[in-house]
Amino acid sequence: MSRALLRFVRVSPTKARLVAREVQGMNAEEAIAALEFMPNKAAKIISKVIASAVANGDYEPDEVVITSCRVDKAAYLKRWRPRARGMATRILKPTSHILVEVAPANNSGKEA
Repeated sequence: MSRALLRFVRVSPTKARLVAREVQGMNAEEAIAALEFMPNKAAKIISKVIASAVANGDYEPDEVVITSCRVDKAAYLKRWRPRARGMATRILKPTSHILVEVAPANNSGKEA
């Protein structure tokens, strides 16, 4: 089993979790192919993290299955916007930690 962790990426965790749930349990090669055609910003980022997890374990993408794809909340970037009468309102820009774990697929159903 190998893993990859991308920290403080500038994407909302709730939006990234929608993409992460789609690829969990999939073959890594199929997941990367499916993410290529998704219009979400998080899809491109998660695709790169999957490729990194596969490379960290010296595997080929067709040999492994995504056992875990987790998106955790990270710190917010805090920004300020000027408003009327000299006041300001806060803008919170969320960031995420993305963790992907891959493991070799068991080839019990395939012939060697």
